[in-house]
Amino acid sequence: MARVVELLYYPIKGCAGTSVAEAVLTPAGLAHDRSFMVTDDNGVFRSQRRDPRLALIRPAVDADGTVLTLRMPGADALDVTVDTTGPRRGVELFGNPYRGIDQGDAAAAWLTGALGAPSRLVRVPPEHGRVTDGLTPGTSGWADSSALHLLSRSSLDLLGRRLAEGGAEPLPMSRFRPNVVVDGWDEPHTEDRLRRAAVGDAVLGYTKLAVRCAVTTVDQEAGAKAGPEPLRTLAAYRRARGGGVVFGAKFSVVRGGKLSVGDEVVVGEWGPSER
Repeated sequence: MARVVELLYYPIKGCAGTSVAEAVLTPAGLAHDRSFMVTDDNGVFRSQRRDPRLALIRPAVDADGTVLTLRMPGADALDVTVDTTGPRRGVELFGNPYRGIDQGDAAAAWLTGALGAPSRLVRVPPEHGRVTDGLTPGTSGWADSSALHLLSRSSLDLLGRRLAEGGAEPLPMSRFRPNVVVDGWDEPHTEDRLRRAAVGDAVLGYTKLAVRCAVTTVDQEAGAKAGPEPLRTLAAYRRARGGGVVFGAKFSVVRGGKLSVGDEVVVGEWGPSER
């Protein structure tokens, strides 16, 4: 029997996540997940691919979502009153144009100091109509693609064994920045074959495998790149037919609801791995 053992949301794309015992699952993912995004002064999103120090920023959203607190080691905390009605400005995510709501000069100055480069903070506007692709299309905020990223402990355990065989240290789950961590599947990468599942009050629909990028090589505690792993090891056994390496799976929200740590993953449909 597979169960949820950890739930995480990431208020600001690319920044540290928050682990919670329960969360509301909206059509765009866990409440507040990637609802904010850091951009450069031209509106292009910032990512740990080029700005690994994003990992050091530990944002927190209050219960009703009206205040975002920015924290980082060595810096004073900043409370930002969330603006959901202000003027929209153009932003760019993976070359695609969107509109975001700028969160003001104080947040911009704080982030500029934290990252050492001109930065702005934007929020997803209420009318955000982004459509995500995959087997079960859906929507998301500023996530790379689908609303939810699910990863099993057995998959990470296998990677740990492979890393050890090559003389490398095991890596924590945080390197992969999942939303839902599942335990109880003996076979690694069982999530590859999951097509539809009920979890808590919600129903998830598979979209695609998670293609991994250089963010996985960033030490999330140090906010710095830490070498070629895990991509080097994953490339030896997790290459996808379409290119790249895959680890974990993405899902859209077929029906929202409440998710809790301890919820059983009730499988409604299996399918073949796309790898």
